[in-house]
Amino acid sequence: MFVKKLVEKASLKKPGGNPDALKSDEVNPRLIYHYGIPSGCNLLAYDPIQKILAMSTIDGRIKLFGQDNTQVLLESPEAAPSKFLQFIHTHQILININAKNHIEVWDIDMKSLAHVHVYNEEITSFTVLQRTSYMYVGDSFGNVSVLKFDKETCNITQMKYRIPFQASQGNSTEDLSEAAVMYILPQPAAESKRVLIIYKNGCVTLWSIQDSKPVFTTGGTLILSGNHDTKKVTAACWACPFGSKVVIGYNNGEILMWSVPHSIDSKTELSTDKELSGTQSGPLFKLNLGYKIDKTPIAKLKWVYAEGKASRLYVLGASDFSSANSLQVVIINEQIESRTTKLGIASSEPCVDFEIVSSYIEQNRHKEDCFLVVGKSGHVYLYDDFSIEKYLLQSLSKSPPSLPKEVKVRLPCAESCITVAKFITDNPCMISSADEEYASLSKRIPALFSFEAKQKDGSSSTGFSSFSNFKNIYITGHSNGAINFWDASSPLLIPIVSFNQQNEDDQSLSGVPLTALCYDMEARLLVSGDQSGTVRIFKFKPEPYATESSFLSLQGSSKKGSNIIQSVKLDEDQGYVSVIDMAGPTLLYEKCIASELSTAVVSLQFGMCSLHGFEKSVLVVATKDSSAWALESETGNILNTAAVHPKKPSKALYVRLLDEHGTSGRGSNVSRGGNSFDDGIVKDLLLLCSEKAVYVYSLPHVVQGVKKVCYKKKFNSSTCCWASTCCSDTGLVLVFTNGKIEIRSLPELSLLKATSIRGVALSTSKPNSLPDSSTCASQNGDIIMVNGDQEVFIASALLHREIFRHLDSATQIYNKDLIIPQGIQSDHVIHKEKKKGIFSSMIKGSKPKHELETETESAIESFEELSTLFSVDNFPSESETRENHLTDEDEVELDIDDIDIDGPEEKRKGKTMLPALNKQKLASKFNAFKGKLKEMNVKKEKVQVNEEPRDEKTDSVDQIKKKYGFSLTGDTSAAKMAQNKLSDNINKLKGISLRTAEMQDNAHTFSSMAKEVLRTAENDRRAS
Repeated sequence: MFVKKLVEKASLKKPGGNPDALKSDEVNPRLIYHYGIPSGCNLLAYDPIQKILAMSTIDGRIKLFGQDNTQVLLESPEAAPSKFLQFIHTHQILININAKNHIEVWDIDMKSLAHVHVYNEEITSFTVLQRTSYMYVGDSFGNVSVLKFDKETCNITQMKYRIPFQASQGNSTEDLSEAAVMYILPQPAAESKRVLIIYKNGCVTLWSIQDSKPVFTTGGTLILSGNHDTKKVTAACWACPFGSKVVIGYNNGEILMWSVPHSIDSKTELSTDKELSGTQSGPLFKLNLGYKIDKTPIAKLKWVYAEGKASRLYVLGASDFSSANSLQVVIINEQIESRTTKLGIASSEPCVDFEIVSSYIEQNRHKEDCFLVVGKSGHVYLYDDFSIEKYLLQSLSKSPPSLPKEVKVRLPCAESCITVAKFITDNPCMISSADEEYASLSKRIPALFSFEAKQKDGSSSTGFSSFSNFKNIYITGHSNGAINFWDASSPLLIPIVSFNQQNEDDQSLSGVPLTALCYDMEARLLVSGDQSGTVRIFKFKPEPYATESSFLSLQGSSKKGSNIIQSVKLDEDQGYVSVIDMAGPTLLYEKCIASELSTAVVSLQFGMCSLHGFEKSVLVVATKDSSAWALESETGNILNTAAVHPKKPSKALYVRLLDEHGTSGRGSNVSRGGNSFDDGIVKDLLLLCSEKAVYVYSLPHVVQGVKKVCYKKKFNSSTCCWASTCCSDTGLVLVFTNGKIEIRSLPELSLLKATSIRGVALSTSKPNSLPDSSTCASQNGDIIMVNGDQEVFIASALLHREIFRHLDSATQIYNKDLIIPQGIQSDHVIHKEKKKGIFSSMIKGSKPKHELETETESAIESFEELSTLFSVDNFPSESETRENHLTDEDEVELDIDDIDIDGPEEKRKGKTMLPALNKQKLASKFNAFKGKLKEMNVKKEKVQVNEEPRDEKTDSVDQIKKKYGFSLTGDTSAAKMAQNKLSDNINKLKGISLRTAEMQDNAHTFSSMAKEVLRTAENDRRAS
C-alpha cells in the first residue's frame, strides 16, 4: 500500500518539474508594518522634546509613536518583558532593560538595536541623568553604579565611580535582603551635585556626588508600621521643583511625604536648613487616599507641576489588588494640610502604567495633553488631562464640572469589530494614482492618542469619486453590519467610503454581523452575507462613481436561509447551498448537504473537471468537518455518493481547485476561497486545508466519491488558523495561531520559507461567536492581520515586494530638523512664593532671579566636571588602600616639594575628597608659578633702589606728563620710570609671597589629613 501511494504521487510529477512553480529564493515572509497598540503592553516612556511615546510589551517588543501618525515596531533579541524604559532626551537613544538585566541601546533614528550591555547584578532601579550621557543603575545589594553612553560608538561603559551600600548607609549590619535600591532621583536644580537614593527598607539618603558621602539621611527605622514590620518602598517621585519634597509609596498602601534639604553650602556640602540638618525625625505629611485600608501597594507616583494651585500627584495602586479607586489624582500644594482635593478615576479595568503625553496632530490651536493609561489586558485608555485639572480646581465650587470621560484607544478601521475582510492589491482597474505627500496624507485620519472626532457617518473624507485612483483597497465587514472601503496604498488606512446594511422591511439598519464578503472589481459587484443567513448584492454605478448613492441594492436579491453565494460563509449549521443567477437575479436551485459530522458549509468552488474523457462543470462544496462533495453546477444534483474526508476530521479553513501544475489560471481577488466562478480551465486537483493538516486530492476521484490523496502535510506542533493561495496559486500561505507563517509550493506542499511574527496571537473562531481576529490576503501574498480593535499586522510573502508608498515616511518617528534649545530645564521655577503651608521651608531656600541664572551657568559647568568625577574610583579596592597606607608610614616628613602630584590617585573612604581635581593641570600651573617667584626674587636682589613717596599735589599738567611717561623736571626720566615700575612689581611680589605661604600651609594640612585618614582606614580594616 505504501509503494502504491508513492507511485501515485510520482505519476503526477513531470520529469522536468514545473518551470512556473514558486521557488524558495523568490519568497521571504516578513512583517512589513505594524499599526496600533501592541498586545501585552505593560510599560510606557515619553520623550517630551521629540514627543515620542514608547510602549514595551511582555514579549520583548517596543512600539514607538511619533508625530503625524508615524509608528515603528522594534523587536528585542530576547522575548523578555521590560523592567525599565527611558529616553535620553538629548540623543536619539532609547534605553530598555529587560527581565534578564540586559541593557539595550536603541537608535530611534536608525530604528535599530545599537548595543546590548549585559549587567551582572539584578537591576532594581534605573535613571538617566538628563542633559548628560550618564545613567544610574541600582542593584539588589544596595549598590549604585554609573554607566556612560558613548555617542560615537553607541556603546555603554561602566564608570569607576560608584556608591556602595555601606558608604551610603553607614551601617554594615543592615539586612542586605532589604537593601535593594528602589529609586535613584537626581535632585532638581542640583542634578550634577546630589542624588537621592531610596532603598527598599525605606531608608532615604541624599548623596553628594563631588564629596562621595551622604549629606542627609532619613526613613528606615522611622517608618515602622503598627506590627513593627518595616514597610517596603514600592514607588517614589519628587513633589517640588527645587527638590525639597519627596513622596514615597509603600507596599502597605501608605503614602508619605518627606522633606529633603535643597539649600546646601557648595563648599562644605552641609545643609543650610537648620531643621533638616543631618537626619529627620519623621515624615512631613501623610496622604490618606484609601489604599492602606485595602492594603494595596502603591505601584507608581508621578508629580506634575502647574502654575498656581494646580500642581498634582498621580497615584496608581497595584493591579493585582482589588481597590475601588486604584487610580487617583490629588492636588499637592500649600493647602494640602487643611484639606485633600482628589479625584478617583474609575477605569474600565485595573491599570499597570500611565503617562502624560502631548497630542501628536495639533490641528487645533490650544494645547492638548492626554493622560494615557495602560490596562492590565494591554488596552490603552485616554483622559483629557485639562479636564482632570479643571475638575480638581472646581470640585468644591457650587457648580463642579463633569468627570473626565474615558476614551478607549481603537483602530480607526475597527470602531466596531472586523468580522470579515478582503485585500486587493495592484488594482487592475486603476487608471491613475494620486501621489500625495505623506504629511498631508497623515492629517486625513485622527491620531491614535487624541480626542478628535472620528468619522462615523459613512461619508467620504477624501472626496471619493472613483476606485480607479487607488492602488490597494482594503474592504472590511463589521459586527454592526457596516461595510467600509479603505485606501491601503500607504501604510495608513485612509477611509474611502462607508455604508450600513439596511433591512428590507423598514429600511432600518440591520445591525447583524457580517460573515462573508465577495467583491469583483471588473464586474463592479459586491456580495455580502451576514450571521442571520441574509445575502445582499450591491452593484456599483459605472464610472465616474458618484459620492452619494454609490451603491445600488438590488431588490429581491436577498434570500433568507442558510445559503452560500461565491464562498459566502454562513454560521447556521443547516447545510443549504443556494445558487443565484446574477443577471436576474433569480434563484436557480437550492440543495441541502447532509454531512455526517457537520453540515455547516464553509466554502464552495466552481470548475471544469475531466471525467471519463469528457469535461464536466462541477460545484465542489466543503463542510466544516473537512468533507468534500461534488455537485453538478447546472442542476445541483449530487455526483458523489459519499463525501471525501480525512480519517481524523478537523475544521476546514480553505478550499481551492487547481490544475496539475498547481495553478488555477485566474488570480482574481475575490472571495475568501479565491474565484469560485468557472474560468474554463480543466482542474485536476482539490486543495483542502484544515486546522490539523492540508490535503491535495485528485478531483476526478472526488467527483466519483473516491478518496485519492496526492499530497499531504500534517501540522503536529501547532494549529493552523488561516490559509490562502498566492502568486497565481503556485504558493500556499499558512498562518498558525502562534504567529508562525509558512510558504509552501503547490501542489507538492514542500516548505519554501517559514518565519514567526512576534506578537501575533490568532485564534480559531469559536462556535456561535464572532472571531477575535481577522486575516485576509491578496493574490500577491500580501497579508493583513487585525487583532481585535487594537493592532494591525501587514506582512508580505514575496522577496522583492513593495506594497506601500511612503513606508519610510510612515516609520520615521525621529525629527532630525528639530532644534533643541540649549540648557533645557527639566524642572519648573515657581515665581509666586507662598508664606504658609508645607512648601514654606522650600520657599525659604529659594533664590533670587540673578542667583538662579548664575546657578544655571554653574550647573552647566558641573555637568562638564562629571566626566572627571565619574572617571575616578572614589572607593578603591582594599589592596590599593593597603599600598597607599604603607607608603605614608615610610614618610617621616612631608614637604610641599615632596608631594607627588602626578602619582597614583588617592581617595579617602567616606571622607571629604577632591575627585574633580585635575592634577596635571594644577602641577603645570604650580611649577610655572614657582619659576616666576624665583625670577622675581633674583630681580629683587640685583636691583637695590630707594622707594620715594609719590607727589600727590602735582598740578594737572604734571599729572598728564606723568600719565604718558614724560619727565616732570630735568631729572632722568628713564630712571624715574624704572623706579616706579620696580615699586609696583615689589608690591605684587609681596602679594604673591603671601599667597605662596598660604598654599604651603594648605599643602601641609592636606598631607597631615591624608596620613590621618589612611591610618584610620587601616585601623578600621584590621579591627573588622
